[in-house]
Amino acid sequence: MAGSGISSESGSGVSGSGAFRDDENCHKQVSPIRGGGSRNTSPSGRVGLRNTSPSRQKVIKTKPRGLDEETVATFGKVVHPDVQMEDNIWAMLPEDLLNEILARVPPFMIFRLRSVCKRWNLILQDHSFLKFQSQVPSHGPCLLTFWKNSQTPQCSVFSLPLKTWYRIPFNFLPQWAFWLVGSSGGLVCFSGLDGLTFRTLVCNPLTQTWRTLPSMNYDQQRQLIMVVDRTDKSFKVIATSDIYGDRSLPTEVYNSKIDKWTVHQIMPAVNLCSSKMAYCDSRLYLETLSPLGLMMYRLDLGYWEHIPAKFPRSLLDGYLVAGTHKRLFLVGRIGLYSTLQSMRIWELDHAKILWVEISRMPPKYFRALLRLSAERFECFGQDNLICFTSWNQGKGLLYDVDKKVWSWIAGCALQSFNSQVCFYEPRFDASVQ
Repeated sequence: MAGSGISSESGSGVSGSGAFRDDENCHKQVSPIRGGGSRNTSPSGRVGLRNTSPSRQKVIKTKPRGLDEETVATFGKVVHPDVQMEDNIWAMLPEDLLNEILARVPPFMIFRLRSVCKRWNLILQDHSFLKFQSQVPSHGPCLLTFWKNSQTPQCSVFSLPLKTWYRIPFNFLPQWAFWLVGSSGGLVCFSGLDGLTFRTLVCNPLTQTWRTLPSMNYDQQRQLIMVVDRTDKSFKVIATSDIYGDRSLPTEVYNSKIDKWTVHQIMPAVNLCSSKMAYCDSRLYLETLSPLGLMMYRLDLGYWEHIPAKFPRSLLDGYLVAGTHKRLFLVGRIGLYSTLQSMRIWELDHAKILWVEISRMPPKYFRALLRLSAERFECFGQDNLICFTSWNQGKGLLYDVDKKVWSWIAGCALQSFNSQVCFYEPRFDASVQ
């Protein structure tokens, strides 16, 4: 499998080959952004003692300097003394216990484990391991950036828990002129042109498996969004109006269970604010100017309806962001007399059909974001995390809605001005079939 080419990057340092870098910077143990303190459970022991099982180890703790405009928190490094593992003991681990252990290893580390022995290499591709991996908690959110360098697809993933960049080779995809649609449940969706034909494909970057979806009933370039249902191991792709704003096309929905596009209702004649969409609680939302509010598409019922949720006063532009537990956010800039004042976040009160302000971007972050992006940036979210990106300057700004914490994310040196970014959940068990 070509997936063994994943490599690790730290800040602007990028490995020159397709394998993992084997230096200190690639294996720093750090605290997850969404978790508690730093914890390491890898096998180690004190110098001079033979260690036959995982045990506690010394950790040098340093106090985080805090998150501000110019720096991301730094954490203590773990001391790794030379330890000789007992091969005969680890080789005798029962199959189910070994599956349990490997299923909890961060996905990007697993490729390094494949080279340990033939047995581990086979296990990591076995259905029993995938079953274990599907039952363990998610590794945590990541940011996936996609761009083309001399027409060659490039991809890097930033692990928020590990605070590390990883390169993923994307040369397994066909040579189309495609762009990133989005990600859901471990799968990534692309659409583009194969010559003059509009195509849509779905892939799993970890397993490097992919499939091309059949042609739509109305074969034109469309606005797409993908959603994965991990319960029945299927995914759907929703196509609304075409990319040029023609809303006379009916809505189409692809279902991987039947491998077919079905035609649904045409979106009512509205004046859309933006083609950006948010999928929340089996509903698809778009912003509209006329009539003012939101257009909502009920995926379970297959029809559109208007939600008269008026936008906050003095809103210059807005981004819809889907959260967890039916939460829908609106992120936008407030300005008076063409002067930008602040960036704010609202949440939709579904009962009152009203936007309620829940947070404001601190002025220092707002000024820095405008300075870095020249007022051109993207905003997207997942799992109550909202990210503002300006990758041409190599930085992103992350906001945790639950913790009310703002933090900078250092960019990847290989990214170019035309990078496309989305949240991504790495999973080996996500299937394109």
